[in-house]
Amino acid sequence: MSYQISSSILEQALKELVTIQDFVRWTYSRFEEAELFYGHGTDNAWDEAVALVLQSLNLPFDVPDNLLTSKITSNEKQIIIERISRRINERTPLPYLTHKAYFCGSEYYVDERVLVPRSPIGELIENNFQPWVAPEQVTQILDLCTGSGCIAIACGQYFPDALVDAGDISADCIAVAEINRLRLQQDNVAFYLADLFEGIPDKKYDIIVSNPPYVDEEDFAEIPAEFLAEPELGLVSGDDGLDLTRKLLAQAADYLSDQGVLIVEVGNSAAALEESFPDIPFTWLEFSRGGHGVFLLTKEQLKLIQP
Repeated sequence: MSYQISSSILEQALKELVTIQDFVRWTYSRFEEAELFYGHGTDNAWDEAVALVLQSLNLPFDVPDNLLTSKITSNEKQIIIERISRRINERTPLPYLTHKAYFCGSEYYVDERVLVPRSPIGELIENNFQPWVAPEQVTQILDLCTGSGCIAIACGQYFPDALVDAGDISADCIAVAEINRLRLQQDNVAFYLADLFEGIPDKKYDIIVSNPPYVDEEDFAEIPAEFLAEPELGLVSGDDGLDLTRKLLAQAADYLSDQGVLIVEVGNSAAALEESFPDIPFTWLEFSRGGHGVFLLTKEQLKLIQP
């Protein structure tokens, strides 16, 4: 993190930049110089610059082109410049600056208490988890390690006739999740302070889905600075990243309905998981929009796991 943007450069921008497109162009150039890491909603400097400027002005991404020449007020300039400074000098992820993240078509509030939503599980939700379940037969869904609540709330949106329970060990995460549940008025979702299944209602679920911590120690030692801004509790889970996943696998069958499925994201720890459970027939799911390391197991397959 060698590049730092100086106060004199920021002051010059405040003085000389005038329009929305001025700020987008200038921000892009500074991001390119800074060699930032992207992965919290965008994957390149241009999209990140556009998102920072438009979100800071409370404008939609499809703002008409003729509005891009609109002048920006001094107060709006100050907000944008301060966010650019933090994005570069502190490597703060953009969603923590704007408190906006997007998942399955909805906007979520996020801050440093939770991970930024970005799971490929969103694509599964948008497809109603087909062909792995019959959507009309799904009445109970559980989301473990819910964080911001985005997976649980999206499940509630795409399965409006189902009840969705969700848990997290962090009271901070539950507080943020409740903010999002209330903002999105998702009344079929309930959040619980829970350590995996401990604290979750004792019933059978048709779908159990989880994006638990899964970063191993080797990957965490090399993680980009932007990810160090996120809560470590939501990232790391033992030497090989699988401490929580092992506990989840040991208990999940007791909470699944007879036709239920377990879907878990383990990212780069997928190889270590298969090595730990060589006799378990994991189904590794594929995604059209990118993403990897998400497996599916049925209740019967889970029963093959020895205690």
